[in-house]
Amino acid sequence: MIRFIAEHKDYQVPGSDGGAGLRWGVEPMCAVLSANGVSISPSTYYEWINKTPTRRQVREAELVEIISTQRNDAKTGKFVQTLGSRKMWIRLRGQGHDVARCTVERIMRAQGWEGARYGSKHKTTISDDSHARYPDLVDRHFCAPTPNRLWVADFTYVATWSGFVYVAFVIDAFSRRILGWRAARSMTTPLVLDALEHAFFTRAQEGTTICVA
Repeated sequence: MIRFIAEHKDYQVPGSDGGAGLRWGVEPMCAVLSANGVSISPSTYYEWINKTPTRRQVREAELVEIISTQRNDAKTGKFVQTLGSRKMWIRLRGQGHDVARCTVERIMRAQGWEGARYGSKHKTTISDDSHARYPDLVDRHFCAPTPNRLWVADFTYVATWSGFVYVAFVIDAFSRRILGWRAARSMTTPLVLDALEHAFFTRAQEGTTICVA
């Protein structure tokens, strides 16, 4: 509402003869708004407009300008997404700016700024539409009344500093215990079979279990 008054005050209504008419002022606008259920006094408007910003607000406004300048490409002058909050904080500290890392993170988050993300998305599933679909023997009901009645196998990957590691594991649906697992640097059939063999070794149970992958 403060913004509405600020944008429309001093607006001059054209007169009936084509000349200058009445000019909207703060007091008349507040009176009309209050009469229509939006209670606001002229003193409230002037107090808000003349409010002195705090030292923190002034400092953060300066930091927004500094960070924005740092994120401009020195050669082209164009704004680019390069530095994240951590690298930006290190750069600012190196230039002598006494600023906390959490402050840089908060400002960049408020401005919607984030660092560039390199690398392509890792594709782990390559479906084969021509391959036969195996039937769902439990109809998506992954519960079992006793141990070793139903095992659930899954396959996933974990990103590490040295690359992706693929993990296969087998879970008993009754206790949710991982009975067998294996990890490797590549997706292979022996990786999954080794996890299943590990589960057999753990429970020494063969022939009476339904395994759903």
